[in-house]
Amino acid sequence: MTTGTPPPTAPRRSRARTFVPLAIAAWAVLEIWLLTVVADAAGGFTVLLLLVAGIVLGAAVMKRAGRRAFRNLTETLQQMPGQPGAAAEPPAAGSGGRGNGFLMLGGLLLMIPGIVSDAAGLLLLVPPVRSWLGRYTERSLERRMRAASPGSLSDAFQQARIHRPDGKVVQGEVIREDGTQPGARPDEGPRPPLTP
Repeated sequence: MTTGTPPPTAPRRSRARTFVPLAIAAWAVLEIWLLTVVADAAGGFTVLLLLVAGIVLGAAVMKRAGRRAFRNLTETLQQMPGQPGAAAEPPAAGSGGRGNGFLMLGGLLLMIPGIVSDAAGLLLLVPPVRSWLGRYTERSLERRMRAASPGSLSDAFQQARIHRPDGKVVQGEVIREDGTQPGARPDEGPRPPLTP
C-alpha cells in the first residue's frame, strides 16, 4: 500500500561535520609527532617541563581573565541607571572588558598539551593580536548577520519541524482567563475544531 509520500532520505552531511573531525585528528597527530621530535632533540624531561609549564601558565591566564571579566561585569552592573550612586546615563562601552574571551582561549590552548596549541595560546596573549582578532570577528559576525535571511526564531523552529519526518502538530485552542475570546461576537457559539 502506498501513501503517496516519498520515503525519507538520509540528510546530507554538512562540510563541517565531515572536515572538523579530520582536522582534529590531523592536529592531534601533528602534536604527537612534534612532541616526539622535541623529545628526541632535547630529551623527555624537557618535554615534560614544557607540558607542565604550559598547564600552569594556561591556568594562571584563565584565572586572571576570569577575574577581570567578573570585575568588569560587576562594575558595569553597578553603573547601570537606577543603581545608587550611578550616573543618569549608561556608561560608554570601554575597551577594558574586551579581549577576555580570546585571553581565556589562549589560556585553554596553553593548557592543552602540544607545541602547536602552546604557540597559538602564546600568540593570543599578545594584545595587538587579540584586538585584531576581535575586530575581525566583529566584522565577520556583522557581515553574516546582514546576509542572514529575515525571520524570527519561531520560523527557524517551524522549518526544522517541517523537515523532520516525525514532526507532529498538536491542535489546540487558546482560552483567556477572563472568558472572552478576541474577535468573537456575542451571538456566536462555540466553534468546531479545525481539521486538516
